[in-house]
Amino acid sequence: MTLLRDDQTRLAERLGDLRVGRRTTIVAGLSGASVPALGLLGRSPAFVERRRDLTSGVRSGEVTTSSAVIWSRGLRPSRMMVRLHSDGRQRRLVRGPWTDVRADLTARVHLTDLAPGRPYDAEVWFETPDGERSAPQSLTFATAPIHAAAQSVVWSGDTCGQGWGIDRARGGLATYRAMLERRPDLFVHVGDTIYADEPMDETVLLPDGTTWQNELTEDVMVVSETLDQLRGRHRYPLRDDNVRAFYAAVPTVAMWDDHETCNNWWPGEVIDDERYGERRADVLAIRGRRAWQEYQPVPVRRLAPSDGDGFVGKRLYRKVPRGQHLDLFCLDMRSWRGPNPDTNPAVVADRLQAGLLGRDQEEWLVRKLRSSTATWKAICADLPLSTPTNRVTDLDGYANKDHGPPLGREPELARILSAIRRHGVRNVIWLTGDVHYTAAHHYSPERAAFTDFDPFWEFVSGPVASSPFWLKDDELDRTFGPEVVFSQGESEVGRLDVAPQPTNQYFGQLDIAASGLLTVRLYDGTGTVLWERALEPDPVAR
Repeated sequence: MTLLRDDQTRLAERLGDLRVGRRTTIVAGLSGASVPALGLLGRSPAFVERRRDLTSGVRSGEVTTSSAVIWSRGLRPSRMMVRLHSDGRQRRLVRGPWTDVRADLTARVHLTDLAPGRPYDAEVWFETPDGERSAPQSLTFATAPIHAAAQSVVWSGDTCGQGWGIDRARGGLATYRAMLERRPDLFVHVGDTIYADEPMDETVLLPDGTTWQNELTEDVMVVSETLDQLRGRHRYPLRDDNVRAFYAAVPTVAMWDDHETCNNWWPGEVIDDERYGERRADVLAIRGRRAWQEYQPVPVRRLAPSDGDGFVGKRLYRKVPRGQHLDLFCLDMRSWRGPNPDTNPAVVADRLQAGLLGRDQEEWLVRKLRSSTATWKAICADLPLSTPTNRVTDLDGYANKDHGPPLGREPELARILSAIRRHGVRNVIWLTGDVHYTAAHHYSPERAAFTDFDPFWEFVSGPVASSPFWLKDDELDRTFGPEVVFSQGESEVGRLDVAPQPTNQYFGQLDIAASGLLTVRLYDGTGTVLWERALEPDPVAR
């Protein structure tokens, strides 16, 4: 077995302060930007000799009408540098943060005051104090338009789950290439960006007699408990050529769910799994969130209690404005939930009153939906609304299969849907993942036990690089009247070990025309359209 190890220097430099340029925030990891004293770092011959592309590539994220985050990871303790230009205009050089092993060599630059609706090109490299540079890498992104203009967003979730990693002989994580071929303006990863709790084997014998060959690193061979192991999980997908090419061309809005920590975890849980030495979910979640924030292109700053747009820090839910026609509302359905029930929700309903969002996030969502002036309001949720989880005795989402009036966690969703109707908020759609198949669900009070809401659509898609799961069309909780308009997944119930292949991986796409017309398409991993529907916006949208 060939074990590939990430090149990482274990140095502990003491850092000083860095002068921050006007109206540009630069962040090294989560601790702020700082500069090592020049005398502490000598010339690094290994750094110079490599002169190769950054091993983790370059990424952009959280791109709005006027801002963007640029992310990368250096090879040695060094300073991130970004050269930005657009439409042949004068280049802008941004001297970014210094980074070291305390942030696992990751760094980001938060660019502000960008022009709306404009394509940008950037070069990113890292530089030691004595001027030695890594080979630069290029990326592109486009800010969202302020005025009526077309834009495209793709979404999916679930990367490298169920022990399936990078098999280069099979093309690697090829669905990322299929998404790139759609040339979207933005990608929303709706959770399970890694699978920290699911180790990989070197080989897996498939039913057709062939062998799946995982490229391995030591961090993906065990359940992830330490901060370094979790970081290694996030580095792993970035080894794939398709992933790096996609991220260099398409900005990301990243969300997290359970597998960034442990399957179906909730705050306060003690994990009943003998593989873990650390079984406190809260401890694992703190490490998991730090690793996630270090490796995702999110702007990091602690939020004030009244804030809620654009920055990720102590709170992970936020609004990402995309101009006249689109606002994205990214939820955190993991950090603020109550315990998962292990029995009938009617018996333990008091344990579920916190719902999935918690009261503060619920009120934030309603408030931001009310104030949004975008034509379409897309609520991005890592868990679907009416589809039950895989475990019969561990209800992880809203659905409880009761089919009657809202029960357990459902009152939270009922309050949100009722508030949307009461305040006249129009053109709300939900983008979800988690269940490892793709579907279009239409909700209507005419079919529902709870009726105080306006009809709406939920679009489900994933996985992007994991086992597909079986359809649950007959198991949907009917409290809010879902109708399965389209669905595609595995036909064999109960199997969790089906290998990923292009025809059983899924992603969705929103195409918004300058007129505001929204076309939703659901694809498989080959880029084949499985279903599409054009939706006219309500003309009285607020």
